Amino acid sequence: MVVTDDSSSRSFVQYGIEDKPPLPTSLLLGVQHYLTMVGANIAVPLILAGVLGMPQEIIPRFVGTFFVVSGVATLMQTTFGNRYPIVQGAPFSMLAPAIAVIGVVTASGSGATWQTALLQLQGAIIVAAAVEVLVGYFGLLGRLRKFISPVVIAPTIALIGLSLFNVPQVTAATNNWWLLGLTLGLIVLFSQYLNTSHPAFKLFPVLLGVIVSYVIAAALSVAGVMAPGTPGYVNLASVASAPALMPIYPFQWGFAGGAGTMTVSLPVVGAVAFGIPQFTTSFIIGMLAGVAASMVESFGDYHAVARLSGVGAPSERRINHGIGMEGLMNIFSAIMGGSGSTSYSENIGAIGLTGVASRYVVQVGAVVMLVMGFVGYFGQLIATIPGPIVGGLYIAMFGQIVAVGLSNLKYVDLDSSRNIFIIGVAMFAGLAIPAYMGNVGSAEAFRQGMSQVALVGPILSTQLIADTVFVIGSTGMAVGGLFAFIFDNTIEGSRVERGLEEWEEEVEDESEFVSAFERFGSRSETSSSAD
Repeated sequence: MVVTDDSSSRSFVQYGIEDKPPLPTSLLLGVQHYLTMVGANIAVPLILAGVLGMPQEIIPRFVGTFFVVSGVATLMQTTFGNRYPIVQGAPFSMLAPAIAVIGVVTASGSGATWQTALLQLQGAIIVAAAVEVLVGYFGLLGRLRKFISPVVIAPTIALIGLSLFNVPQVTAATNNWWLLGLTLGLIVLFSQYLNTSHPAFKLFPVLLGVIVSYVIAAALSVAGVMAPGTPGYVNLASVASAPALMPIYPFQWGFAGGAGTMTVSLPVVGAVAFGIPQFTTSFIIGMLAGVAASMVESFGDYHAVARLSGVGAPSERRINHGIGMEGLMNIFSAIMGGSGSTSYSENIGAIGLTGVASRYVVQVGAVVMLVMGFVGYFGQLIATIPGPIVGGLYIAMFGQIVAVGLSNLKYVDLDSSRNIFIIGVAMFAGLAIPAYMGNVGSAEAFRQGMSQVALVGPILSTQLIADTVFVIGSTGMAVGGLFAFIFDNTIEGSRVERGLEEWEEEVEDESEFVSAFERFGSRSETSSSAD
């Protein structure tokens, strides 16, 4: 089947998936892609470091580990996975079970340290991610695509963007609104008003907006206009005090004399402690819920990046390769001492603003992040980007994703009361239920609440059921997607009414996705036949 050409989306794209801009341009564009997700990729390790009680001097190395994992995972996904121009980073969907694991380990006493908790977290992620690998490469998630219409995809993608509308960087009462407004205003100015006046404004609106805002904030901080501790303050002194290079290696969180630690004497380096991941069934069960939510989120991300890149919706084979690779990279992240890896929505929004959907650009940016992850100065410099600047980024990026999700409704009969009902309920539930879970506070508190339910309380309060419901219920797009999926496949409606007839014309044929392994094999066969 030939994919229908969407001329409007293709004309918007400056660099398509297969395009390779000049290396200097690709470097800047790649860094810009990563700038959109630094806030989230730093927030996750900083949150975990606080929960762990990690020493301050270790935190830069912990943050650097996440950037190294992000760089490797992005290279693997764009080369051997779904081959979409999508950045990989630390998942928020796995943060709730990770915090639960850490809380249980540290509360148990028995000489538990932050390293002990991390080793338990690593073991839980490894096993849960192995399940994700099986789900991907056995094609379990991809098979669901035939049951998914634009009625399901629209609210699911829109809720990706809406999920961060209430983050502290945007809604904190003490926020620095002029700095947030400046960042957002500059991005809008460059991407929408000045985009035809110079190519730089069209290609680098995010990078230019962040740099200008950061320089102004730093100058005001140095001049004393912004006091330390206030939103928008830039602590440049912390950059100079950061370590130049940081040792980041597999199983790095061992500690001398600790349980589950192996000490090895290496030439030149000396004694090095390697932490061996620990495996506890209850922790693994809780982490499975986080992995499930991550897969649902990635499913929506794949459709969003395809639409913004001007190509057909992902085929079953592409979805399977993407999920399978995410599982492998989750295992890699755990081995390196991180908390997992998943597709990031932030750089999808950057594609929408810049029209840069080049896989090569994202790969170049991944190499930069991989190298910079070992440099302490870089990690600390990124960490000094003020929250209000990140908030301005979020409004521009995630607002774009909301619109992309809703644009799928062009295939749907919006005069149908059936469709209006499904979309409305899915959107509302995707906002309301995560808000409820946030008020509950934690997976443990949710389990306790479920135990009070009459008759079925003992069943609902088991860790497997309660933690799964809590983690998925805390993920807006998972909630909205599930509501829309169930209603769309159980409430009577024609294929035309649901938008399936027109939408499936734009889904890529299964043969259009060729994995890197198949490409390598065909080249080898061609080379052999030529000989």
